[in-house]
Parts: sequence; C-alpha cells; structure tokens
Amino acid sequence: MHHHLSLRGKLIIMFSVMASLFLVALDQTIVTTALGKIVEDFNAFSSLSWVVTAYLLTTTVTVPIAGKLSDLYGRKMLLLIGVSIFGLGSLFSGMSGNIDQLIWARAFQGIGGGIITANAFTIVGDLFAARERGKWQGLLGAVFGISSVIGPLLGGWLTDSNTVFGLTTDWRWTFYINVPIAIAAFTLIAVFSPMLKHAKNPRIDYKGAAALTVGLATLVLAVDNTEVIFGDLLDATGLSLLGLRVIMGTIVAAATGLFIYFERKADEPILPLRFFKSHNFKMVMGIATLFGVGFMGSILYLTQFNQQVFGATPTESGLMLLPMVAGLMTASIGSGQIISRTGKYKIFMQIGIVLATIMVAMLTTLTPESPYYHEAIIMVFLGFGLGLVMPVMNLVVQSEFKQSDLGVATSSVQLFRGLGSTIGIAVFGSLLTSGLTANLVHIEDNAYIESLSNSPAAKQIGDLSDSNTLLTLNTPDVKAKITDGFNKSVANLPQPVKQQATKEFTKNQEEYSSQITHAFSESLRDIFLTSAVLMGAAAVLVFAIKERELAAASASVTPGEM
Repeated sequence: MHHHLSLRGKLIIMFSVMASLFLVALDQTIVTTALGKIVEDFNAFSSLSWVVTAYLLTTTVTVPIAGKLSDLYGRKMLLLIGVSIFGLGSLFSGMSGNIDQLIWARAFQGIGGGIITANAFTIVGDLFAARERGKWQGLLGAVFGISSVIGPLLGGWLTDSNTVFGLTTDWRWTFYINVPIAIAAFTLIAVFSPMLKHAKNPRIDYKGAAALTVGLATLVLAVDNTEVIFGDLLDATGLSLLGLRVIMGTIVAAATGLFIYFERKADEPILPLRFFKSHNFKMVMGIATLFGVGFMGSILYLTQFNQQVFGATPTESGLMLLPMVAGLMTASIGSGQIISRTGKYKIFMQIGIVLATIMVAMLTTLTPESPYYHEAIIMVFLGFGLGLVMPVMNLVVQSEFKQSDLGVATSSVQLFRGLGSTIGIAVFGSLLTSGLTANLVHIEDNAYIESLSNSPAAKQIGDLSDSNTLLTLNTPDVKAKITDGFNKSVANLPQPVKQQATKEFTKNQEEYSSQITHAFSESLRDIFLTSAVLMGAAAVLVFAIKERELAAASASVTPGEM
C-alpha cells in the first residue's frame, strides 16, 4: 500500500518538523544566557559545566542510533517520541529544585534533541524528490540561523525577569517556553503525518549501539570541560589531566575497534561500513567534521569578541550577529530554490566554502580599534558562505543512498558535524587560554590587579592569576560592581584625597581594560587563523565531491519511509 500526500499535507508535516528543529536549535543558545542566574540560585558553580555537557553528551550519542531506528521503525514514531522527551525534559529542567535534578533533566532533554535532529533533515528525503529537496533543506538551515539569534535575545529577556501573561519570568522560563511549542509540534505530527508500516522483524544492533555509546560518550567527556568535570578525581588520584585524557583516548580507540567488529557482523548495523565505500559519503563526513570545528571557532568566539572588546552584554552580542544571520538565511533559502530548479548543487558548495574560508581569515583583521561595521561586513559574507554549504551536505548524502538508508546517512552528517563542534570548542578553549597566558605575562604587575588583590568583590570572582577570571573582571557587570565597591571604600575620605584616589582608580581600570582587550584580540587572532586553515581543508574536500544528477520525479511516501 502506497500513501500519496497532497502538497498541503507535506507542508503541514514540514511546518511541524521545522517547529521541532527550532526547539532544538533554540535550546543550544538560549540556555547559555541563563547559566549565570542558575549558578546564583543553586550556588553550584563547580557543577555548572554539567548543565551544558549532560545535554551535549546524550544528544551526540542519540543522533546515530535514532537515525537507524527511524529507518527500521519509521520517522513518525521516532519524531513523536523525540518531541515528547524533549518537551518533558524541558518541563523537568524548569521544575528542578537543585543542580543535580537540572543535570539529569538536561540529559533526558538531550535524548529528545538527538532524536529530533536525526529525523528532521531525513524527512525532507522522504517527502520530496531529490530535485525538490534543496529548497526544504535550505529552509531548515534558515531555522538554525534564526534560532541562533533569537536564543540569546529571548534567553536574556526571560532571565532578566519580565512579565508574560501576568507571570514574572526567570531562568526557568528558558525551559518552560519549549513546552507549548513541543505540544503544538506533537499534535501536528500525530494528526497529519501518515502512520506507515515499518521494516518487518527489525533487528536492533545492541552490541554496536553499546560500543558506539561508550566511544562517543568518552570522546565528549575527554574534550568538553574535562578538567572541571573530573576535578575531584584528579585531586584524589594525583592523575594529571594529560594522563586522564590518554586513558580516555584508549577507551575511545577500544570502543571504536569493537564497534567496527560488531558492525561487520550485524544484520542491521547502526552505521553500515559499506557507506564508507561511497566516495561522496567519505568526503561529506570529512567536510562536516572540519566545518563543525571551523564554524564553532568563528561563531562562538565572535560572540566573545563582541562582549570583551566592544563591551556588549550577552543580549547585545546576539543582536550584533544579525548581519551574519541575514546572510545565512538569504543564501540558504535562495540557493535551495535555485538547486531545486537546476539540479546543480556542487557549485554552491564550492562558492560557499571558499567565501566562508576567506571571511574567517578576514576575522583576523579585527582589533579593539575596529569599528563595528568592519565586523558586520565580514559577518554578512561569512553568513552567506555558510548558508550555501550547510543545506547541501544533507543533499549530497541523500542522493547517494536508497530510501531505506536515508535515516542513517542523514544523521551521520549531524553526528560528524556535532563531533567537530565539540572538539572545536575544546581545542579553541585551550588555544585561547594559552594565548592569553602568553599575552598577559606581566599582568600581575598591573596596578589595577594589585589594587584588586585586597578587594572582597574580586575575590568572589575567582583566582586573579586565572585567565578566565581576568576576562570576567573586564565585563561591564563586574566592572560596575568593583567600581561601586571602590566608591563605598573612599566615601568617607576627605574630598581632595577621594578625588585623587578615584582619578587613579579610573586610570588604572582603563589601562587594565585596554591591556586585557588587546591580549584577548591577539589570542582570538590565532583561533580565527586556525579556523580558516581547517575551513580551507574542508574546501579541498568539497572540490573532490562528484556531482550526481538529482531526480526531478515527484516523490511519494511509501511504507517504512516515515
């Protein structure tokens, strides 16, 4: 029995899919704005990194497994489960009474996020013929772009206690906001998506799934906040951070070996090794990984540049990314439309990756003296380049395999890009720390730091020899607190003495601010340069892709495809 959906039916399904994807993409940015308030509420700075890592961990592990399960059991069922878990995880996160509950709720939420991510891009392949997929993949790319800006803005607004429907918001609302969207998406999918048959007597590759879970989980923990998460273990055992990472690297290697062994034996492998016989599949996985690293290197640290160098708040730094989002959306939607008309996609990847590489390299020209429009111009073209590349990666992979393999093939792109991003954050974090340490060699001699060594306000922030603390001291909020503390300490002094002390303090603060912003800018230059090199390597792989003809025939949804 074949199910033919009307265009209206397909549009409703795609709308619900985009709403689901919007949830996941929004969550990646909205939560970061709330972290400060969460720490204040729960007084749990040491566990803070787990709020982010727990979600990342379960999402990464879930994506490839969910992709395979959707091929076996159908997309509809998996997507409904994913949206339900994500919605419940969001509700539990908002209701958390302590940091441990929040971490577990985030881990649960991440499972839902992984299922949605694995299936959203795949459904395009189910509903539409190869020629038509371009414009829909472009729209899904645009959803990511929109959410990356809306996330920090909405997160900042909700966290700063505003009134919604007569209720005063706080950080919990960054989670609660997901619940009505999840209910709406679930309803649309449940009502309008056809319930289609799945594969007969599917066999789940439990051994492969277990080996993959151990390997991916260990890899994420080895690169994401390792020192903070395992701080107590390192102190108790006397093990060095390098030693711990060597042990974890050994576990990853062993799990990878076991995974390959199990996949060769399995009837329905999680990630069929035959995929790697496809030239284009190998190329796209390489591009996705390098792209993930390079993308995070440029985007994440561009936000930090805006906050540190331009003195922007988290909300303002989100607004400052608007030029990039405008470029990304224009290119993503526009190229999708042209691909659907012409059937040609390789040229867009080539132009996009070269343009993005050049623009990331151009980020190295930014200095504390640069006007904002200098950054904005680079961002427009960077966004344009990214918008040309991102949607096409799924398209290339989907045109390589038959319908029954679409789930695994498409989720592989998300997996490798996600792993690239995770590794990128870790590598660039280390680069930034070592760069700052090198550029701030004589910071302890700075008059401002010397004066702060006796300040109670500064001591609350952290170790004054730590580079992250030094950056925190330069944020507008902290500077305001320290200035306020200073003003109180000199309030009772005679006027001439008070004026002289205030003048001296202001001068020292400005000198420190200039020193820290220049050191930060210098350190970022290395990160942007490294990102550009990695994007350049991805560009080489793009030119090696073999373009396939995209079928223009009208697609019908068949049993087992959704």
